Amino acid sequence: MPRRTGPLAGVRLVEIDAIGPVPLACMLLADMGADIVRVARPPAAGAGAWDDVGGDILHRGRPVIHLNLKDPTDRRALLELIEQADALIEGFRPGVMERLELGPEQCLTRNPRLVYGRMTGWGQSGPLALRAGHDINYLSLTGALHAMGSPNMPPPVPLNLVGDYGGGAMFLVAGLLAAILSAGRTGQGQVVDTSICDGVPLLMSLFYAWQPKGLWRDAPASNLLDGGAPFYRCYRCADGRDVAVGCLEPQFFSEAVKGLGLEDRCYDQNDRSGWPAMEADFATTFATRTRDEWAATFAETDACITPVLSMTEALAHPHNVARSVFVQHEGIAQPAPAPKMSVTPLSILESEAVSVTQALNRWKGSICGRDLVDSGK
Repeated sequence: MPRRTGPLAGVRLVEIDAIGPVPLACMLLADMGADIVRVARPPAAGAGAWDDVGGDILHRGRPVIHLNLKDPTDRRALLELIEQADALIEGFRPGVMERLELGPEQCLTRNPRLVYGRMTGWGQSGPLALRAGHDINYLSLTGALHAMGSPNMPPPVPLNLVGDYGGGAMFLVAGLLAAILSAGRTGQGQVVDTSICDGVPLLMSLFYAWQPKGLWRDAPASNLLDGGAPFYRCYRCADGRDVAVGCLEPQFFSEAVKGLGLEDRCYDQNDRSGWPAMEADFATTFATRTRDEWAATFAETDACITPVLSMTEALAHPHNVARSVFVQHEGIAQPAPAPKMSVTPLSILESEAVSVTQALNRWKGSICGRDLVDSGK
């Protein structure tokens, strides 16, 4: 396998195959150079659509070992890997790993420096800990879903970016890396209990800060950033496609009004009583030209008006092409590793199926992330 060059080169991690935040978190860590072994169940005949978690992309850059964790021999093999690992990530409901005799107590006894990453929706404790749930449920109980809604209508069904990926995967990555650094200093591993219901409120911190000051109304589509402001929302164009308008600052708002040919309206941007008339003017004006005509009008301005691109269109946008935001890997167009680093660049390595012995041999003699911390290299 090619040598890993990212900032996490030398960090060894065991991923217990899961859905939701776990594969994205491990993909990000693998892109950063972590040497991850993904442990999955033996392939089953007749796998259904729900078994496809986007693995063509989300499983990139790390080999897979097929183990039956209910089999004592396979569990012992997994524990051999865990003994050599810096971290482990699992995404089962609370108690499952303990019943498999692979819980934190068993694993930390074998490897006291292990960082044991746990990813759930509700967390390891609390009255909902053992209940089923999905992204939309976690958003609904943290106030986030209500804040994304529209007046007099149920909230829209969002993509799982805020819950699974923002409140889950990103906090799992941050907590895991912090704990690995701590283990490098202290020699002591720990459990990282990552819950989507813990992470999403943190993503909502700005709005929880604004609310008691009267800067945020606890009603959907009535605020600056939730579609309530006519200068921060989307509009339909003459061809049925849309533009995104984000001219919050006065100087950007002025450029937008100028480009729309509405200078004679003399808007007071922050006067809420004038927002309905402003929204009507904007909607009527945008409906007179196509999306791409408006995109061309505002392309060289700071009006903060951009076309709403489809996923396919985004692949070919000049800025995304110039930044190599997307890459082709194994015949699939996909997001490139991020962020970009000057000394330890991120990369996508090939995935493959390996045995426990092959994984251990690859790890044997390699420099662990904790050794890098201890030695000051």
